[in-house]
Order: sequence, then C-alpha cells, then structure tokens
Amino acid sequence: MRFFKWLFALLVLFSITARAQKKSGKQPNIILILADDLGYADLGCYGQQKTETPNIDRLAKNGLQFLQFYAGTTVCAPSRASLLSGLHTGHTAVRGNEGYQPEGQTPLPDSVITIATLLRDHGYETAAFGKWGLGYITTSGDPNKKGFDQFFGYNCQSLAHNYFPDHLWNNHERIDFPENATANAVYSADYIHAHAMQFLRQPHKKPFFLYLPYTLPHGDVIAPRDSVYNYYVKKFNEAPKQPALPKNDGEQHRFEPYPHAAFATMVDRLDRYTAEIIKSIKEQGIEDNTLVIFTSDNGPHRENGGDPDFFDNNGIFRGIKRDLYEGGIRVPFIVYWKGKIQPGITSQTAVMYDLYPLFQQLAGMPVTKNIDGISILPTLLQTKKQLQHPYLYWEFHENNGRQAIRWKDWKAVKLNVNKDANAPVELYNLVSDPSEKNNVAAQYPVIAKRLNEMILQAHTPNKKWPLLPNEF
Repeated sequence: MRFFKWLFALLVLFSITARAQKKSGKQPNIILILADDLGYADLGCYGQQKTETPNIDRLAKNGLQFLQFYAGTTVCAPSRASLLSGLHTGHTAVRGNEGYQPEGQTPLPDSVITIATLLRDHGYETAAFGKWGLGYITTSGDPNKKGFDQFFGYNCQSLAHNYFPDHLWNNHERIDFPENATANAVYSADYIHAHAMQFLRQPHKKPFFLYLPYTLPHGDVIAPRDSVYNYYVKKFNEAPKQPALPKNDGEQHRFEPYPHAAFATMVDRLDRYTAEIIKSIKEQGIEDNTLVIFTSDNGPHRENGGDPDFFDNNGIFRGIKRDLYEGGIRVPFIVYWKGKIQPGITSQTAVMYDLYPLFQQLAGMPVTKNIDGISILPTLLQTKKQLQHPYLYWEFHENNGRQAIRWKDWKAVKLNVNKDANAPVELYNLVSDPSEKNNVAAQYPVIAKRLNEMILQAHTPNKKWPLLPNEF
C-alpha cells in the first residue's frame, strides 16, 4: 500500500509538471553553479563574517535557501558522479579520486547515463565549463560522451590545483598557455568563466543545461593581485608568510604569501561570476524561464592555503572535506527562478542526487527508475507534499574508509571500516546536537543497531572500490 501511494504521488507530480510545461510551451533553461570545496558557512547568507558575498546573498534573498542540503560525498570526483548519475556513493560507479593515466581520474563507465545525456536527448543544448575529473577524453568518461555538447576547462582535478596551468581542454582540443611557465599570465578561473559567459550570451534555439563546476575556492589558494586582493590584505591585516619547502607530489605549486586574502579573493570572484550570470539572463529576457542553482561539491578544505579555523568555513558543524561529519558534507544550496519559486528559507532535507530527477521533471520527461534521488520540485514550487528519503547515505574510500547515514533526525558515522567491518557506530541527534559533539550510541543502542544495519544494506560492493575488509 505504501508503495502504491508513493507511485501515485509521483504520477500526480509528473502530470502537474507536464501540464504546466504544456501551458507555457517552454522547457526551462537550467544553470547549475557548482563551487569547489566551498563550506557551508563560506557565504554571508549562511553566516560568514570575514569574506563578503553580496551577490550570492542577494540571490539567496530572492530565491529559496536550503539549510539542510548535502553533497554527494566529501570529495570531488565521487560527489560529482553522484550528481550526474542520481545515485548515492554506495551505488555510484566512481567512489573515489583515483588518478588515471595519462591524465584525469577514473572514467565513468559506458553504463552510466548522466542527466546531461538525458537532457540532451530530450531537446536540450548542454555545456560544461570548469573541472571535470570523471574521465580523460579518450575514455568512456569523456565529457562529450557523457552528454555535454561542449566542454571547456580542466579534465584532471589534480592539474586544477594550479590556477596558472600549462593547458586546458576545449572538448578534445588542448589549449596551451606557454606564457604561464614563466609568469602568472592566464588565471584559469577567469578564462573558464569568460568562455561560460560567451556560451550564455549567444543565441539559443533550444533550452540549455549549463553546468558550471568552477574550481573556486579549491586549493591551491592562489588569486591575482588585484584591488580585491589588496582590500583583503588590509582588512585582515595579514602578515606575509615565508616560502615553505617545495612539495614532492608531482604537481606545480605557486607560493602565496597572503593565503587568507587570496582565499577571500577567490570566493569574491565566485560571487562576481554569479552576479554576471544573473545579469546576463536578465539582459537576454530569459530570467523568467531559467532555473539557477548555486551549491558546492563538499565541505571546506585545509589544503595548500585553506584555513577553516580562520574563516570558520563550516560554521557550527564538525569536520571539513574528507570527513563525513556535517561539516564535510552539508553545503550551501540556493535555488532561484523568478516568478516560479517563492523566496524564503527551508529546512527541507535534500541531497545532490536529488537534482537528477528534478531536472528530468523540469524537462518534461519521466523520472528514471532505480535511482536514489527524489525530485525536490514540490519543495521548490510548493505544489504538494514533498516525498522524503528513507535515508541518506555516504561512503568515503580514503583515511581507512568511512561511512555515514542519516535517518530522520539521527546520524550515524563509522570510521576505519577498511580495517574493521564491525567498526563501532557513532550516533548523533542532529536536532539536539547539530555539531555532533555527543556520541549517544551507548544511550540508544537500538537506534545505533538499526542505523548500522541500514549502512550495511546501503553499501553495494564494487570490486573497483572495495570498502570493507575481505569484501571480495
């Protein structure tokens, strides 16, 4: 009976969406701005006190701001794989950041049908500008093979640590920057954004899906020496740091004497990019038919200049990138659609893989079966009651393996699962203890046991990504 009620609700929602689109005669454009390692509290509208983000704050004021939105997981590649496939990391084909020769990371296999592919096949023009990290151009994970008509940016996320790179990719064409070998000449973030704006401003005969996985403010923390940079040096009264010994990791790192100012400048740039995007859709007269989403792929970093202690990037939440505590996976999420979405703040719980079915419904297509995402269209349009997840699940394949699950107001975290399949469960109540300071597993053993069983069921073994000891 419960299944049939859920199925009926889906059919009703699809019917409402289809009727609305038939009435308007238009499929909406979709712009997804995905920041890189931007923490929950890195924006003024989420409590940031040091870095200024007036444009994104204005977007939140005019749109719907989520307080309980989660990334796909706590690092780049698997979080993006979750986004594009509609699956949580217990089911995704890519579950880690493993490198791939000659460039890039583990490719998405042929079997993965991305949301970009579905949108393209349903009449959308598709483009991605920024960081890919899901397969080199000669592999099954080539962005052009995964639904994007146009890609420009970094194929490899390891190379993306360098903001003055020796090359980027325009689909399969390598764009070289020999001038960056001797000088900080071409700042990649600005160059990528310029190409994205060129795409946005050109005439479009079809609706478009514009995916913007910008690299800001991922480490290395490096920013051009402009007026904004100088402003933050003075604002923070920052003393210059001395060069450290070079890292022996095979990557090229540039020294940054004022990392706090540089980080703030990177976030400021992201704020300006967002303003230019909104201004462009207004000037083109497509604002009423364009959904804009701003979010992040995971929590804040402490890498090559990142300083969560100084900026309080994670706010009240415990943990940063590579943690499965709230600070590593709870991220900003803002949705703007003029005339369609009423401004406000919601405590509705949602997750990255919910965007897959959301975009399908917006495009007027049926939702794919056997995915983990649940469309949040009812929350956005306030048309009917929002369907809820039975649970949210995450796994992480570094640092000896980690798993986490959220069920209602309860959160369970397991550490060192690579070494111990029976690793103890940490249990937290996110209503009374959002900072996850008090492990109450001993006080609530029945709930701890139940969540542990749910964790075991959520994890589907994958030979490429073994998680538990003796799994194969």
